[in-house]
Amino acid sequence: MDIVDKPTRSAMMAGIKNKDTKGELLIRRSLHSLGFRYQLHRKDLPGKPDLVFPKFRAVIFFNGCFWHAHSCHLFKWPSSRSDFWRDKITSNKIRDEKNYAKSTELGWKILVIWECSLKGKTKRSFNEVINTVQNWLLYDSQNAEIEGRNN
Repeated sequence: MDIVDKPTRSAMMAGIKNKDTKGELLIRRSLHSLGFRYQLHRKDLPGKPDLVFPKFRAVIFFNGCFWHAHSCHLFKWPSSRSDFWRDKITSNKIRDEKNYAKSTELGWKILVIWECSLKGKTKRSFNEVINTVQNWLLYDSQNAEIEGRNN
């Protein structure tokens, strides 16, 4: 049973952002100041990546640890409506994998930045995250992930 009533829960869920999050905006501003130019949420690419760098054939996804079932301290299976949440979160993971595979087939390299790398007890320093993103864009040809420490 939920600890709040339906209207309160609905308002809480409506307040959860799926784009333009605080971490995403910080990364975007920093990359722009470093001279990187990107496009936002391109609908013609699988999964509408958060950041698209056509010059580098690279895309970045910012994934919330809860919504994508990341194996870190920020994710815990909900105890109420467990069937609903298992179906919802599992379908998110399956959709992610399909979108990543399609993007790779189309010749795009993928970076996933996990929420735990930017917040919580395992977060990395912001400079470390930005340097990793910059080096990945410039020098790496492989798909990669940035997670919190000890993940």
